Amino acid sequence: QVQLVESGGGLVQTGGSLRLSCAASGGAFSSYGMAWFRQASGGEREFVAAIRWNGAFASYADFVNGRFTISRDNAKNLVYLQMNSLKPEDTAVYFCAANVAGRDTSDQYEYQYWGQGTQVTVSA
Repeated sequence: QVQLVESGGGLVQTGGSLRLSCAASGGAFSSYGMAWFRQASGGEREFVAAIRWNGAFASYADFVNGRFTISRDNAKNLVYLQMNSLKPEDTAVYFCAANVAGRDTSDQYEYQYWGQGTQVTVSA
């Protein structure tokens, strides 16, 4: 059974930075496409960023606008989301997800495994 555990969330001021981590266990991490999604209170879950199984390609939501970077370390079974220039509208629970096809897709329905999420709060 694949398990994904997010960490690194917290409270930060506008303009600050956070680095989220997602630790994977129980599966073939190095073959999975990985992504970050987020869900604000009362909102729908939305795509943030994704990275292909080998880290060669990544994709981002338009609202990221160069502020976030997704990366992975296949030797350590970790995926990261470096978030800079944070805004109050980035406040949400951030989820890590894995797809066995290895793709950097933005479609949440293509992801088979999900973490429990980590809260990110950006104060004005």
